[in-house]
Amino acid sequence: MAYKDVTPPMGGRISISNGKLTVPDQAIIPFIRGDGTGPDIWAASERVFNASVQKAYAGRRKIAWFEVFAGETAKNKFDNWLPDDTIAAFKEFLVGIKGPLTTPIGGGIRSLNVALRQMLDLYVCLRPVQYFKGVPSPVKHPAKVDMVIFRENTEDIYAGIEFAAGSSEAQKVLDFLAKEFPKDFNKVRFGTQQKGEEYLRLAAPDHSPQSATVCVGIGIKPVSAVGTIRLVKAAVDYALRHKRRSVTIVHKGNIMKFTEGAFRDWGYAAAERIFGDKVYTWARWERTKKDKGEAAANEEQKAALKSGALLIKDAIADIALQQVLTRPDEFDVIATLNLNGDYLSDALAAQVGGIGIAPGGNINYVTGHAIFEATHGTAPKYANLDRVNPGSVVLSGEMMLRYLGWTEAADLILKGLNGAITSKRVTYDFARLMESATEIKCSEFGDNIIAHM
Repeated sequence: MAYKDVTPPMGGRISISNGKLTVPDQAIIPFIRGDGTGPDIWAASERVFNASVQKAYAGRRKIAWFEVFAGETAKNKFDNWLPDDTIAAFKEFLVGIKGPLTTPIGGGIRSLNVALRQMLDLYVCLRPVQYFKGVPSPVKHPAKVDMVIFRENTEDIYAGIEFAAGSSEAQKVLDFLAKEFPKDFNKVRFGTQQKGEEYLRLAAPDHSPQSATVCVGIGIKPVSAVGTIRLVKAAVDYALRHKRRSVTIVHKGNIMKFTEGAFRDWGYAAAERIFGDKVYTWARWERTKKDKGEAAANEEQKAALKSGALLIKDAIADIALQQVLTRPDEFDVIATLNLNGDYLSDALAAQVGGIGIAPGGNINYVTGHAIFEATHGTAPKYANLDRVNPGSVVLSGEMMLRYLGWTEAADLILKGLNGAITSKRVTYDFARLMESATEIKCSEFGDNIIAHM
């Protein structure tokens, strides 16, 4: 593939056939350093990755790093937030990794992270959440948190179908609703000039009547059967492969019946149709209860689980956010929509030490494309200070190596990180909360991880 401003290194290209990756021993991996603290984090993380691969394979395998650009660095360098070369590199070489990126202010791309996910159809946002002994936590039993979130990554309100209040586009949508769906239009509380003026006269009589124009922002929430099926299939595949106990479909279907409710129903149907007796669903329990009674349904579920079937259940999103705090050991793998997944993954990360060490991967299991990434922001006030925790990128790289099938190197990273934390020689975010800890630099923490492999 031709590139304009970057040149790939010598090495091999990862490919996929029948859903299985073929990874050369000298694999080319595109990477983006990231903005703000990104360069500091990346420098420490790359040393950790290279050390783990060297120690695991003694030179037989090696990563050929291919730097590409996005975010503020790309804007300054090429006057383009997301150059074509970057998209081409991730497309050609399938698997890559990135640091945190600045979200552009004003027009253009709303979020570079979302843009990359949508352009490559990375429909799974994979967020494993686990506790490392010794990490400061605000909860009493953080070790009970051991969950893997499969967040649908391309639909829901994150699809970006929004129209600004007062715009001609928003007015066209309002006019369409008023004409074609008048009952639904009546639910738009202040969708007409008259409604707005009436409210302001009652609630804000000093407010200028000129500002009572129709100001209603409009967003559209697409949720599809195909998007649901492929997400749930990926979650169940993972749970079966890793011998997990359950998959919980998290949704708000009690309110949004035809989007989130449909997600739950399509998810149950897909699990039963694709996996058969390998799973037992609460939907099946409900059918048996209706036909034969609750006792029969309970016996059926008990027998299925005893025989090794994976339990597929569901939880309302707001209740799930409570229960991951109060009963975390009841959750294992979670399959959920985009916005719910955003809330859940960060809430869970807070229980095990914060998003500073929370990894993430964006994956298309059909094409093989995957971008692993830091899940936190750019923290520009700490840029170039060699101070912040590189754990999010380090653990995202661990996920990447495991995705490639280089499990020995991935295991060494986990061993090294556990040892580094136990040594209590850690970056400031941990040191200020750990008793008798020694604060060290970002680069030194990377060295400490390597020393404990």
